[in-house]
Amino acid sequence: MGMDIIGIGRPCVDILTIVEKLPKPDSGAGILDFSRQGGGNVATAMVAAARLGTKAGYIGLSGDCINGKFIREDFEYNNVDISHGITVENEPSDFAIILSDLETKGRSILYKGGNIRRIETNDLDKNYITGADILHLEGCGEPEKTAALWMKDAGKKVAYDVARYSEEIKNFTPLIDVFIASEFYYKAAFGDSVSISDYEKNCKIVSESGPEIVIFTLGSKGCVGYTKNEGFFVEEGIKIKVNDTLGAGDVYHGAFLAGLIKGFSVRETAKFANAVAGIKIGYIGGRAGIPTFDVVNNFMKTGEIEDTEIKERIKHYRNKWLYG
Repeated sequence: MGMDIIGIGRPCVDILTIVEKLPKPDSGAGILDFSRQGGGNVATAMVAAARLGTKAGYIGLSGDCINGKFIREDFEYNNVDISHGITVENEPSDFAIILSDLETKGRSILYKGGNIRRIETNDLDKNYITGADILHLEGCGEPEKTAALWMKDAGKKVAYDVARYSEEIKNFTPLIDVFIASEFYYKAAFGDSVSISDYEKNCKIVSESGPEIVIFTLGSKGCVGYTKNEGFFVEEGIKIKVNDTLGAGDVYHGAFLAGLIKGFSVRETAKFANAVAGIKIGYIGGRAGIPTFDVVNNFMKTGEIEDTEIKERIKHYRNKWLYG
């Protein structure tokens, strides 16, 4: 049987620390918590989708180094199919060192790209990709365009993680069915026009260029969205104690696509994705705090988080740093 969702992207390893506040030059800070987790926009979205009970696959390149080995093991730990991923010999994978501080509730990221080449069209298996209901992308090069056209020809859906504004993404938009963009994209494309009427108008502008579903995520404020069937809506963010916002947007994407697979309405899906991302930010890293479907469902009904499993995952990732 095919996958429900397949993602194409560039995975990495996140080396994470949480501090009370970032130290000034020539000073230090005590580490409150630490972890080593897999990272990457679409990569983490696929982990979230799998965690929520969908069949998720991922296509990406990883090195034969320690970090590359960890990337592959982490997909397997999270039940993401990587049968069509590629291991590149004699080249290291990307990694990032992330400092999250409680004072600002922000994060500082130090990123080191590996020497792995970019994904190419001949790395992709058309039958595997079109066997899924949704293809999730973070790039808009020739391989991604080819895969998107395969999906369109097969009558399937293309989703896109629109993190930043660019002319390349703007030109790619007609191939996108599920357009989920950050507030950084929104402000770059439309400025500081943030009234409800402005959000509605600008969502419709994006939709007119092709996407059936348009969502703008707004951090703690939640999200706004528009669909040609359901119209415009606003979903408020989840009020929860913030521990680490890293990966919240990626998790939202994976949860949103999982909601669509489960047959939720678009507005129900947006509310569901808000809840999943809201739970995640209470825990360190992009992946440890991703809840199961049952945990989310209970949280949406009661406001309580049953986090026994999450705490076990946190322990797993902490031990991965300590013991490999």
